[in-house]
Amino acid sequence: MAQLRQEVDPGEAGLDPKVLDRLDRHFAHHVDEGHLPGYLVAVSRGGRVAHLTTYGHRDVAAGLPVESDTLYRIYSMTKPVTTIAALLLVEEGRLSLDDPVARHLPAFADPQVYVGGSGEEIRTRPAAGPILIRHLLTHTAGLTFAFYHSHPVDALYRAAGLESSVPPGADLAETIDVYASLPLQFEPGTEWNYSVATNVLGRVIEVVSGQPLDVFFAERIFGPLAMTDAGFCVTDEQAGRLAELYGETGDGRIEPIPGLPLHGRPRFLSGSGGMVASAHDVHRFMELLRRRGELDGTRLLAADTVDLMTRNHLPGGVDMRAFGSRPAHDEPGNEGVGFGLGVSVVIDPARTKTATGLGMYGWSGVATTTFWVDPSRDLTVQFLTQVRPRTSHTLFQDLKRLVHEAVAV
Repeated sequence: MAQLRQEVDPGEAGLDPKVLDRLDRHFAHHVDEGHLPGYLVAVSRGGRVAHLTTYGHRDVAAGLPVESDTLYRIYSMTKPVTTIAALLLVEEGRLSLDDPVARHLPAFADPQVYVGGSGEEIRTRPAAGPILIRHLLTHTAGLTFAFYHSHPVDALYRAAGLESSVPPGADLAETIDVYASLPLQFEPGTEWNYSVATNVLGRVIEVVSGQPLDVFFAERIFGPLAMTDAGFCVTDEQAGRLAELYGETGDGRIEPIPGLPLHGRPRFLSGSGGMVASAHDVHRFMELLRRRGELDGTRLLAADTVDLMTRNHLPGGVDMRAFGSRPAHDEPGNEGVGFGLGVSVVIDPARTKTATGLGMYGWSGVATTTFWVDPSRDLTVQFLTQVRPRTSHTLFQDLKRLVHEAVAV
């Protein structure tokens, strides 16, 4: 176990401590009003932690406080980790971004694209081209999520038992076969739709590496980066540090809800959203990205590979809002934001209508966790709590605004 610690005074790092105090008060108010159980926020400049605050509780009923070594379900913040795993295999020549997925997962050999209709009357046609590995990394494969309720293919996912993205009791390989049996929403490579694609990528990693996903992550990423608490489950020793998961009630307050089954190795290893991690782990991962593939003398990826990962790859160079009104596209702050390989990336700061820098990249999780790297200001930021909101909220926009107001030089 390793704990994140403040390493430098904010002023020495070019940050205004008065603004950072205002940031802390802002989020403490959310806790005091019962909208968050507690939180951790950390702001680093040049790799040194210049602001670290914990407030509130990791378990409200038990009265257990948020501490710097508290563990969190990071859900979709798992996706950038899976991306790094895939890029390791690309650099080794064992995988290519332009490989057809079917080369590694034969169930995807004959993808069908939605044409019209719904339910049993749905009409499809053969895809004009294969799904490629790069389509999985950029969410342009035509896959979707069952919970969107915005397209007839979403309904087919629900009918297939994919409400939580995995059929009850299935492992990763079995789940991927279900995905492959369903139509694509669009021709691969032509649109963006946030989806189960990273679970498919996780299975590709298993097949290509010959290792279960959790073993590959542990040996190739967590170990080399000293991400000492990261994984797909918690040990008995770690269990007391795991934060309780909460959901929003109708009045915006919170109540405990079931979370990922982290006690014991899960049957389904989700590269899309299965990880648990501490603030120290997230900081180490962000540092790998900020330093373009190297950390403490260990180089995982070439700098050019990280640069490729953190550039916009959406068709036509557009942002995520350009592909219609699906729920993922309409999230606050998506205007002016493109998508790289496993991370969002700011391509037009003015259009985001929030305080962002050109090229800023990162990703968030459904339990209100987020991280970003801002190369233009040499900043890394993380915010960790455990609340699954009912609707979109402005917490992350507020965080970005307050952090960037704090940048003095």
